[in-house]
Amino acid sequence: MAETSPFPFQGPLRAGEVTGRDDLRRDLAERLTGRQVTALLGPRRYGKTSLLRRITADLADVGPETVWIDLYELNSMADLAGAIDHAIAGLAGRVRKMLDAITSDLSFRIGSLGVELSRSARERPDPVLAVRALLRKLVEVGMHHDLIVVFDEFSGIANVDRAAGLLRTELQHHYRDLGIVFAGSEPSTMRMLFSDQAQPFFAQADLIEIGPLTDVEIADIVDAGFARTDRSPGSARAQIIKFVRGHPQRMMQMADAVWRHTDEGSTADLETWEQALSAVRSSVDSGTERLYALLPTGQQKTLRAIVSGGSPYGTAADVLELPAGTATGAIESLTNSGYLIRTNDKLLVVDPLFADWIRRRFPV
Repeated sequence: MAETSPFPFQGPLRAGEVTGRDDLRRDLAERLTGRQVTALLGPRRYGKTSLLRRITADLADVGPETVWIDLYELNSMADLAGAIDHAIAGLAGRVRKMLDAITSDLSFRIGSLGVELSRSARERPDPVLAVRALLRKLVEVGMHHDLIVVFDEFSGIANVDRAAGLLRTELQHHYRDLGIVFAGSEPSTMRMLFSDQAQPFFAQADLIEIGPLTDVEIADIVDAGFARTDRSPGSARAQIIKFVRGHPQRMMQMADAVWRHTDEGSTADLETWEQALSAVRSSVDSGTERLYALLPTGQQKTLRAIVSGGSPYGTAADVLELPAGTATGAIESLTNSGYLIRTNDKLLVVDPLFADWIRRRFPV
């Protein structure tokens, strides 16, 4: 039987697999138990969902249960109603029993709302009324049982007219009854939702950003994973740290690749690292090329200028024939969509493997 890698990197980690970010984990746990409404911001694949799973699992040991409402690819009010219904249907134990006892008056059955919303206009429930009813039931449970509500990929709410206003109306008077956290992978959209006075959720939550892992955290995770399987990362550890620049998911992916090229009882070295890097590049390059091809030309040129180490307004931009106005618009769009991040007044491509592909594909 093949040995299981200590570095899972596909999808959110299980609660017990999440390590690092101890200070942030404690802070978020205190916010949830203290009923401080919080918005957790960070680029996609930066570990927001994994971190929240660890926190809510830890809290479940002392009482609170969690409802996970995933708003990814939200496009309509019916999608919102279906997402809340799906989250409630997945509950178990005492909270589910309480919900079953108080939802008999609903015009639909919990867990079947998605099917009912697909019926003809005359037969399907009103999705706005369904959202209101479901949220009110959650609030009613929260008044009697310690309940946490996680709105994952909350930035998707911006895609549906009046959806944010509907949620705020139903929740704003019950912030003390529920532990609420909004997590989103489009930092600019999340900031807009909570910082723009024109938005329903203006000033309704404390904004907390999840940053990259520190070098020390990465070293600890890598060392622990290798040690548990009778291996040592050796000099490859420093290469992983340098390459991934704190990106959590890519760190796990690169550590996994190095681990797979290191025999039990052996120590990884620079040759191991090169083999691992080559393997990962082969697995992601075609998808990365397709992703790059989908971007507008102005955004492609802006990424090339940034990855080359130059300024999107300097010599690199001149060489690429990139007008300043185009670069400004591209930076805003790429930041909004999570491709770019500004660190210490410097623009960086969030995904180190995306940056690596651009650098290799366009060496000058």
